[in-house]
Amino acid sequence: MTVLAEAFAGLALVTLVKRSIPWGFLLLVPLLALAGFSGFRLARPMRGRLVAAKRRRMPVIAINGIAVLIPSALFLSTKAQAGAFDGSFYAVQAIELIFGAVNIALLAMNMRDGLRMKDRPR
Repeated sequence: MTVLAEAFAGLALVTLVKRSIPWGFLLLVPLLALAGFSGFRLARPMRGRLVAAKRRRMPVIAINGIAVLIPSALFLSTKAQAGAFDGSFYAVQAIELIFGAVNIALLAMNMRDGLRMKDRPR
């Protein structure tokens, strides 16, 4: 959404998008935590390469979100609301897009491995 808003819309829409994203955390963060918790519970009796890979990825996903993505979104929201679309805004935006892509890739790998685990006989 961010890339589309910045590429094809005006600053008013970019500001609206940036202001709205932190509100989404109220739903996103608890749901991701719940998904991680339930995944750990379901995988507790399981062993194997796929489970180990998923367990290694989860802390990276969480740290990336807590240490980079959430602070970036809050910073960008504040800057956008102030109308300060300057170098620091676009630098943090680039960082957020890179780390967001990494998180999406890691989450996709976890989903892929989870589906593979589901298809295997127990």
